[in-house]
Amino acid sequence: MSEPFDRAVLRWYADSARDLPWRRPGATPWAVVVSEFMLQQTPVARVEPVWREWLARWPTPGALAAESTGEAVRAWGRLGYPRRALRLHAAASAMVDRHGGEVPDDIEELRALPGVGDYTAAAVAAFAFGARVAVLDTNVRRVYARAFDGREDAATAPTVAERAAALARVPEVAPASYSVAVMELGALVCRARTPRCNDCPVAAQCRWLAAGRPASRATRRTQSYEGTDRQARGRLLAVLRASALPVPAVVLDSTWHDPEQLTRALQSLVADGLVESVPDGYRLPA
Repeated sequence: MSEPFDRAVLRWYADSARDLPWRRPGATPWAVVVSEFMLQQTPVARVEPVWREWLARWPTPGALAAESTGEAVRAWGRLGYPRRALRLHAAASAMVDRHGGEVPDDIEELRALPGVGDYTAAAVAAFAFGARVAVLDTNVRRVYARAFDGREDAATAPTVAERAAALARVPEVAPASYSVAVMELGALVCRARTPRCNDCPVAAQCRWLAAGRPASRATRRTQSYEGTDRQARGRLLAVLRASALPVPAVVLDSTWHDPEQLTRALQSLVADGLVESVPDGYRLPA
């Protein structure tokens, strides 16, 4: 008889977990919040040095809230998707206004913070406060889809039934360790494109493996970054982050080869609140 799923995953995690600073016992709830915002769509290797810089500069929600949003965008650097910096700043301000500068431990209060959705609220509740909740990121959902449903990947968005089934799998003992263990299993072993089934601690229970690893009917489309509006936005932000003073429009004009696309990118940055238009040109928000 095979070992229960939760025990097998926890045993594997005890031997194979990466040493990530935001998962260490001494990490504060705020450190966990910052990591969860930064890790959205960004690899660990890129996040860790920026995370350390942020925690050194802004060790509490109040420290970040006291700064301008422009400084948050500047410090975000090249992590990508810089609106996350604005949302993290807004979440910090809400913690100061509503929770005395502390990260709330209630999942509904977490979900009510700006920029915090179902996944981030559950992740902070679990990893910062040890709550027994269903933490469903893409890695966890893929592990469950393969092991229990025999499918290569999960559906587009979590259903009520999927959330209920995921919560039922979380053990009463060490629920947070289990949640991060499943996430780590998906990141390191049960990977999307190159799964390492020979190294999987639950391979004997995996319905997808037993079925011969059938491919999903859905085809994954990878959007090119080169030449996109997103790349143009990144170029503009890089110039603005490097300057303490407003940057004249004529200087920004030289950062991109397509004037129409550059205008569109700059307008979108202003609309998103990442850039301000001032008499002398453009700058990060004050």
